[in-house]
Amino acid sequence: MAQFVDLHVHSDKSDGSLTPAQLVRYAKDKGLKGIALTDHDTVDGIDEALREGSRIGVEVMPGVEISTDFKPEMHILGYFSKNTYQDIEAILKYIRIKRNQRNPQIVNRLRELGMDITMDDVKRESNGKVVGRLHIASTLWKKGYVSGINEAFKSLLAEGKPAFMPREKLTPEDGIAHIIKCGGVPVLAHPVFLGLDIGQLEQQILKLKECGLKGIEAIYSENSPEETKRHLSLAKKHRLLITGGSDFHGSFKKGIEIGVGFGNLEIPYKLFLNLKNNMEKGI
Repeated sequence: MAQFVDLHVHSDKSDGSLTPAQLVRYAKDKGLKGIALTDHDTVDGIDEALREGSRIGVEVMPGVEISTDFKPEMHILGYFSKNTYQDIEAILKYIRIKRNQRNPQIVNRLRELGMDITMDDVKRESNGKVVGRLHIASTLWKKGYVSGINEAFKSLLAEGKPAFMPREKLTPEDGIAHIIKCGGVPVLAHPVFLGLDIGQLEQQILKLKECGLKGIEAIYSENSPEETKRHLSLAKKHRLLITGGSDFHGSFKKGIEIGVGFGNLEIPYKLFLNLKNNMEKGI
């Protein structure tokens, strides 16, 4: 019987709707053999996910998704062993500090635009977790200023929109270097979002490989079949690991289901094992 995993999921420690333990149980209910918890710029949920995975028989791989400076933003996934993921916390703390400096700027700009929103509102929406733009978007929605979370980004919070505020970020090369230094495997997340044609993407991948990139998230919820085929081909051509994920956020991303994305995603367990084997070899 085929066994499947999901190597890109989020909990409420960043911008998902489920706790790490709930997420692991949900993966079990959906028949997955394993998941990688890849919250944005934090590993705070890993311990809880590992404990629950051990309790109910779901393999959990520690991970993180780091936002880096690119046009548009580039995300680098880092995958770790149970013994090394804590080492990345120092740089993640720095990233979160920079994000926290931006959040009040966004709120102030929204107030200038006539919206009655405060940082206290946003912190309540985050329920004590890492505050991000998703929580600002959710606050705007609940206060009736937008029709939904996606609309908040499209009309106000995305780059180029009235309330967008840039923040200091790592370069992709720095993100990769920090992951490797901490014993992790760096992977380019959802290349479909970079807006590059196949030639440009190949050149970017070659540049990142020189800096230590080890894999490509070639299987992804929002890929077309042709995009998946191209990304798989690039990974094989340049001898990079293939990973795959739904980018599951629970109720915060409508229509994307754990393990299957929009219904047609399949991520074989062997990809989980390939990552694990590379960590053990120290590659």
